Amino acid sequence: MSVKTPPAFRYFIKSTSLSTTQYQYLVLILTFFAYASYHCTRKTTSIVKSVLDPQTSKMGMWPMSIGQSRASIGGGWAPFDGSNGPTLLGIIDLSFLAVYSLGMYFAGHLADRLDLRIFLTIGMIGTSLFTSLFGIGYWLNIHLFWYYLVFQMLAGLFQSTGWPSVVAVVGNWHGKRKRGLIMGIWNAHTSVGNISGSLIASFMLQYGWGWSFVVPSILMAFVGIILFILLPSGPESVGFDREEIRNNGAIKIPLLEGEREKGERGKAVGFLEAWRIPGVAPFAFCLFFSKLVAYTFLYWLPFYISHTQIGGKYLSNSAAGTLSTLFDVGGVLGGILAGHLSDNLEARAFTSAAFTYLAIPALFVYRAFGSSSLVMNAVLMFIAGMFVNGPYALITTAVSADLGTHKSLKGDSRALATVTAIIDGTGSAGAAVGPLLTGYISSHSWDAVFFMLMGAAFLAGLLLTSLVYGEIRSSSKLSSLFGLRQRNESDEATNDLV
Repeated sequence: MSVKTPPAFRYFIKSTSLSTTQYQYLVLILTFFAYASYHCTRKTTSIVKSVLDPQTSKMGMWPMSIGQSRASIGGGWAPFDGSNGPTLLGIIDLSFLAVYSLGMYFAGHLADRLDLRIFLTIGMIGTSLFTSLFGIGYWLNIHLFWYYLVFQMLAGLFQSTGWPSVVAVVGNWHGKRKRGLIMGIWNAHTSVGNISGSLIASFMLQYGWGWSFVVPSILMAFVGIILFILLPSGPESVGFDREEIRNNGAIKIPLLEGEREKGERGKAVGFLEAWRIPGVAPFAFCLFFSKLVAYTFLYWLPFYISHTQIGGKYLSNSAAGTLSTLFDVGGVLGGILAGHLSDNLEARAFTSAAFTYLAIPALFVYRAFGSSSLVMNAVLMFIAGMFVNGPYALITTAVSADLGTHKSLKGDSRALATVTAIIDGTGSAGAAVGPLLTGYISSHSWDAVFFMLMGAAFLAGLLLTSLVYGEIRSSSKLSSLFGLRQRNESDEATNDLV
């Protein structure tokens, strides 16, 4: 595969005029805004839900409570304004995330073989196009369910190009030291995208819900064009030799560490071979349940807030969307904190499991006491976001990068996008299940929804049990904390942990 030089460095800027450090910052900034724009367009559906299906701020949790009918509330957009509105919206979410999850596996396979800059640009322009077409249904007065279903599925397919690609690009340029902290900060793009998407979509609702889809899509297309012009997908694309950079110390601790024989190209790792890398399967299935929880909040939190009394009052759709951003603000802190702790403890699995277990009481307390006042709701939502998004951020970034450069690959760096796609693709299957189940269960009881989420968080931690035990035995800090004998070098040789 030949990697082409970005147009900006081919025609306007000498590639040698920037140092490797400057290129590293450039890559971090461009990929940050690129993936933030993916989440910005992804978030709009959750904000518009309350307009498409205005199922009762005044009816409480049960659809036909207090003797009111849905018709008495008014508003809505057919076909989502009927009694099966939450179910149809759940199907929309499921279809998007199912295609996204399946597409992730293929996207990772392609990303390891194509020019990442071009691949990302195609994904961003395609996502922008089909997300806009969903919103255009507002002006065309379209009320056919299949119209919204088809374009949401196509948007999901192009959305799947994003994550494997940005992780691979960052991996081509950045070092392993403090990887958890650096990627925890960088992974704030997810929450920044969610927050900006919520704020933009909430603000545009006053002009018509179609604008809530079109405006974020236009912004994403603009970022995609900038990325196509500027993004160096790897050192080779701007005339640097990776081995020379290592030898000269410009990149002292490469993220894709491990040395191949000089001149050896390295063959891209196959799909099944990547599954056999130690640690991939446990973390992938852990992420299934972690993303089930995180994406249920992503797609349903504004809807839940607007349909639940807080301090004896119901919030407007716009206010609910704005308040929901505090969950993502907590997620930013959670991702950074999880990355920092995992670096200091040298224990990714232990940190991930600890956060998932702590998410259980956080969810329970939010459900039980979040409706008492607006301030209490905001504080508890922030805490829940911190513990829910912490392991999700850690596994999709630092853990994926660790496993994509596992010692069993003998220095072959071309598994990173594939491993990232396997882990996040499996997680995205859980992300599809959570919103779908919520669409069905919420029409009967939000208590049941929260118990489902707490059970998923418990299973996520449980799946890492053997890895956590291995880390406790092999880490001097953890073994002393738990009063266990630390493994010696011969023990560590058999440890499958990263």
